[in-house]
Amino acid sequence: MWGEDEAGPYQAIPQPGRSWQKEGQPARQPHEYVRGGVAKLLTLFHPATGAVRAKPVTQAPNAVLHPWLKQELSALLAMLPEPVERDAPGRRWSDWGWSEAEVAFFDPRPQNQRSPVRLVLIWDNLSGHKSREMVRWCVERGVVPLYTPLGGSWLNLTESVQRIVVRRALSGQHPQSAKEVMEWLAAAVAGWNAEPTPFHWGGKRAERRQRARERRHALGASGGYTRRPLARGRRSLLQSLSIGYAHDK
Repeated sequence: MWGEDEAGPYQAIPQPGRSWQKEGQPARQPHEYVRGGVAKLLTLFHPATGAVRAKPVTQAPNAVLHPWLKQELSALLAMLPEPVERDAPGRRWSDWGWSEAEVAFFDPRPQNQRSPVRLVLIWDNLSGHKSREMVRWCVERGVVPLYTPLGGSWLNLTESVQRIVVRRALSGQHPQSAKEVMEWLAAAVAGWNAEPTPFHWGGKRAERRQRARERRHALGASGGYTRRPLARGRRSLLQSLSIGYAHDK
């Protein structure tokens, strides 16, 4: 599972952030507003390993994004082993919410000739990401595009790692040009990949599910526990007799 996002634009202006200065000598930034250009960061992120594939650019239209993304996804698919079982869990398109009609629309080949799911790509819900040519390219190669809902870009962990990379590259700095911004972003990505940190999906919903899985019910002072609560109330003799009589009747 990989996530993709385009971070930016980042201007070549004094960037806010902390800096080490002598006491009584705070950092000073120029007050003139000089436009030095902007830069963006095309990013592919693998949460399971923390690996980042990124490319700094000055702009990110489909003509720039799609060729770069196809190149990176082709390299990733080449490193993946061929699936042994086409109908294994997670290999079927229906496991990811795709109907047979949707898959056939982008890949009209017979079902036994289509590629099983090999890679999951999490994307923003933008019209450019849903172009027929790009989606067809993905489906034919077993790449499942999953789109985050409108206003839910935080579901893509790529944005989280982008904030870390951008903060390391630009916090408290004053780049003079877009080229300098791109160089610093590329250096920050290289530094991250030198010792990447895996990410884990979380949030309040994940915490509730984890608590439900780990819920335990203590059994007095013995230290034992059960996964399900035990009935604590005792029936009276009259209640037991009435229940037994109802069953016999």
